[in-house]
Formats: sequence, C-alpha cells, structure tokens
Amino acid sequence: MNFTVIIPARLASTRLPNKPLADLGGKPMVVRVAERARESGATRIIVATDHADIAAACAEHGVSAVLTRADHPSGTDRIAEVAHVLGLAPDDVVVNLQGDEPLIDPRLLAACAARISADVPMATCAHPILDAADVFNPNVVKVVLDKNGRALYFSRATIPWHRDAFAQTLESLPAGYAPLRHIGLYAYSNAFLQAYPAMAVSPLESIEALEQLRVLWHGVPIAVHITDSAPPAGVDTPDDLARVRLHYTS
Repeated sequence: MNFTVIIPARLASTRLPNKPLADLGGKPMVVRVAERARESGATRIIVATDHADIAAACAEHGVSAVLTRADHPSGTDRIAEVAHVLGLAPDDVVVNLQGDEPLIDPRLLAACAARISADVPMATCAHPILDAADVFNPNVVKVVLDKNGRALYFSRATIPWHRDAFAQTLESLPAGYAPLRHIGLYAYSNAFLQAYPAMAVSPLESIEALEQLRVLWHGVPIAVHITDSAPPAGVDTPDDLARVRLHYTS
C-alpha cells in the first residue's frame, strides 16, 4: 500500500543532548532512522524538524526534511504540520516514526499502515508481554483490545488484571494470560491527522500521561497490529546510544 513516513526530530533532549545528530557508524541517528523507513516500502520519507542543523544533516545524506514551528506540543502536531505542507490527500496514510528508533523493523511500519481503513483512522502496534516484571512496571504501557483488534484502553497499570491468579501471587504469569505491551508507532489517515491538533486534551490522557487516550476519549477507534516480539529499544540515554552503536560497528 502507499503510505508516507514522517519522522519528528527535535534537537533538544534533556537526557541526551543533540540526540538526532548522534553518530551511528558515520551517519546521524535521524538519517539511520530514515534508512530503516526506506526499507518499509513507504512512498516517501520526510523528517519533520524544528532545527536547521538537523535539516542540513538530512540534506547531506539525501534525506528530505521540512522545517516546522518550534512550539508544537507534541510530535503528532509536528507531523500534522508537515503533512499539510506536503499537500497530502485526506485519505493518504501517514506513519509517525520516532527519530530515536534506528533499529525499528521496517515491516512493522507497513503492517501498522495497513490497519488504516475508512472506519478506523488511526493504528498502532503491540506485542505479548512474557516477563512478569514488565506486567507490573508502570513504565511499560499496556493495551487491551476488543474482538476486532481495536484498542479498548491503554494504561500504565496492569491490564487486564487477573483477579484470581494475582490474588495468589505476583511472581509469575498465570497460564493463558497474555497481556499486551504497546509499541509507540502510529499510523493515521491524513484527514484524522489534520483534525487531531484541535481535539481537546482528555482527563484520562492527563492522568496516565498517554497521548493516545485523547483519541479514545473522543470516541475515535484505534486499530492495533500484534507482532510476535518486542522491537529493539530506541535511544533515550547515553547507555542506549552505546548499545545501538554496537550494531553499527559489529
């Protein structure tokens, strides 16, 4: 299918300054992310950035970039601006790929994009949780689905809560219990993406600090593609950067 990948990349980062420009085997991280996106079969790949240095680094390596406003409250708002600048049609599909995911599986982008339909304007991904520690970790976002594979709710809490088994122990997962971990990759129809910035922030979003809850709160369905395993972790810290650099030096 045809889809556009837009990669939001801000220069400022509290834990890892200048993160999009961090060197990975001779190329900036944001360029490495764009290279992975090219393998997905996307029609086009665009970096959405608020800084001229990132745009210049992309140009040096043949990656298209668009300079955006610097005051966007989220990456979703940033890519909405770029989709508008590109003049995408309302039914065009846009994939939001974070600029700190240089090891993302390109097939996941295409699978997420394929879940967009006339009835479901937004999609994301998840994988089964196999580690009990992750089930009870509030930094691991969980999602529960309906029978059609659409999100019912996202939470930092342990959902679904296995009433009987968890009353006995929290040390292991009960047989047949398969909670899902949310993967922060999104696809949208462009019509919905353009409407998103005007949607009011929801109370649930504020409580859980999960932006996707705004969408559910407004009654918009989110399709969820299930993959077998977790994608490689992104880059948030210097330790993460060191880990990913090993991939490009081995």
